[in-house]
Amino acid sequence: MSGISRTAIRAILDKVKAEGRTALTAPEGKVISDVYGIPVPGEGLAKSAAEAAALAAGMGYPVVMKIVSPDILHKTEAGGVIVGVTSEEGARAAYDTIIANARKYKADGTIDGVQVQQMLKGGTEVIVGAITDKSFGKLVAFGLGGVLVEVLKDITFRLAPATREDACSMLDGIKAREMLQGVRGGEAVNREALADVIVKVSRLVSDFPEIVELDLNPVFATKDGAIAADVRIVVDFDHVPRAAPRSQDEIVTAMNRIMRPKSVAVIGASSEDGKIGNSVMKNLINGGYKGEIHPVHPKAAEVMGYTAYKSVEDIPGHVDTAVFAIPAKLVAGALRECGEKGVVGAVLIPSGFAEANEPELQAEIVEIGKAYDIRLMGPNIYGFYYTPENLSATFCTPFDVKGSAALSSQSGGIGMAIIGFSRSAKMGVSAIVGLGNKSDIDEDDLLAFFEQDPHTNIIAQHLEDLKDGRAFAEAAKRVSKTKPIVVLKAGRTSAGAAAAASHTGALAGNDKIYEDVFAQSGVIRARSLRQLLEFARGVPLLPTPKGENVVIITGAGGSGVLLSDAVDDNGMALYRIPADLDAEFRTFIPPFGAAGNPVDITGGEPPQTYANTVRLGLRDERIHALILGYWHTIVTPPMVFAKLMVEVRDEMRAKGFEKPIVASLAGDVEVEEAAEYLYQNGIPAYAYSTELPVEVLGAKYKWARGAGLI
Repeated sequence: MSGISRTAIRAILDKVKAEGRTALTAPEGKVISDVYGIPVPGEGLAKSAAEAAALAAGMGYPVVMKIVSPDILHKTEAGGVIVGVTSEEGARAAYDTIIANARKYKADGTIDGVQVQQMLKGGTEVIVGAITDKSFGKLVAFGLGGVLVEVLKDITFRLAPATREDACSMLDGIKAREMLQGVRGGEAVNREALADVIVKVSRLVSDFPEIVELDLNPVFATKDGAIAADVRIVVDFDHVPRAAPRSQDEIVTAMNRIMRPKSVAVIGASSEDGKIGNSVMKNLINGGYKGEIHPVHPKAAEVMGYTAYKSVEDIPGHVDTAVFAIPAKLVAGALRECGEKGVVGAVLIPSGFAEANEPELQAEIVEIGKAYDIRLMGPNIYGFYYTPENLSATFCTPFDVKGSAALSSQSGGIGMAIIGFSRSAKMGVSAIVGLGNKSDIDEDDLLAFFEQDPHTNIIAQHLEDLKDGRAFAEAAKRVSKTKPIVVLKAGRTSAGAAAAASHTGALAGNDKIYEDVFAQSGVIRARSLRQLLEFARGVPLLPTPKGENVVIITGAGGSGVLLSDAVDDNGMALYRIPADLDAEFRTFIPPFGAAGNPVDITGGEPPQTYANTVRLGLRDERIHALILGYWHTIVTPPMVFAKLMVEVRDEMRAKGFEKPIVASLAGDVEVEEAAEYLYQNGIPAYAYSTELPVEVLGAKYKWARGAGLI
């Protein structure tokens, strides 16, 4: 876009601002659309019935006529739209009717005239729009349009500015996508033209932050192109774009000193059992942390054998991280002392801030943090664990199972569940972090740290909201290319946006935005706490699939049906096995079994049948992942099956054949031990569930697709 064109748009916006308006008129919207190359019909502004008739005759009937008033945004509600005008008499009558309806609807409203517009015919009606979200900023939207847009609510969102790839994914991201492909003999729409409109709208709202809502509705999409019949633009000149986040280098430098400190001060350390400061000291000591530990206590000379200091400023040498275990009202004073000392990070365990209706206390510590450049974790948290350093900066039980999963939670209660599951399932973790009120450090800071952490290969996060959704999305899009990110977003109920001025705004249910931005950013969304934990545990065990061909091998037809359903539910498809491979499978299974997919070997088969079919599934390079459905029998007992599967997997791996394998075990209680054996040997397996193993495999596939690996 040329500088002259930008100047023309700025002049329009300046005029709107000077007149105290919050919306542009249709003619103003057309000028802006023309500048950005957004196709709109030919039109003109009539200030009398005679002018309306002349304009209509000049552009050719039929025409659409609409009220032009800065005070009437929803023209149809005001009786300000008449379609299908086919004659001079009709144009004159329509003008008079529209003006009369507008004056009746809003007697004191300013009326600029009536817009006369070429009437578009045919095509599929869609909507292209944009909103400004308080967390994610500018978002572009696409969905089914026309008069039913707010009834069907079939719409999808992406961060703006959107790429052409984003735009094309939006066309496939609505439920009515088949309508765009042509149904019942209809012609498919021009996808390139629609994608082009989406991209241009996203650039427009990104270039001019004061444009907070925009509707092109309907857009008539045909095989030849896409034309917007109506343009609605809402502005807010008080809108202030979110400040740019810290640089990645700045975040990582601070987070490394917090998560990998050489020295830790415990403010509020205590020798008295039952005190939080006592538990923190015990965990640091008993957890095996090798760095310096400095208790801070106003009166004690020593705490648990360590020299105590009245203030953090009295501690000799550098202090990287301070863990706070004092009442909320004392935090600000101690935090200032940390600032004077040059402490980089404060782990704020105390509650009693914004969550307890004390926003002023929280605002005060935030300002202190900014003034001294101290990164704040919390307040209102359980602390954090970082197992590579044997660091338990928390009042919870020291964590002793090291691994590669990094987990975080906004809620303390969910954090306890994460800790408990991880210990019970023997799931090794690299870190568990509480974020609480997120006064400063939040999920995107953790993503930046774990991205470069060699001890972490999957990141799982529970959250209730995102303080800066755009920063999170940008970080996630980068990090997810190399490490899976799993998110459990609590509060999925859509509150909507009832007061929105545009159709797009009214459709912007909060959770739908999260859903679409997560997908755009390569994030795997967990639907439950159990899913979050199972994905964190199971996804890292699975090798990355080399393709989409999934095969089920089962000893029970019923399990095969349920597993097939789960495959479809989780965005995968069963491989249509070719004739030669089908014949090979049939050499191993009884005549009354079933090849095809699922491969049903039947329940009475000996262990060797499982071994032969699984070996074939691993050997044939056309198959990319296996789902095993085991049925408990006396011929092949559970532990015999489990140990055999591990042996076959290891045998084929040694020959260079490695693929994702998950297993579902049905039977008596012995299948629990067998499932655990499989899991501990790198095969995610579940007793009594056909859903969970397939969900874990599906999560691996979602990540691999998002990362461009398949």
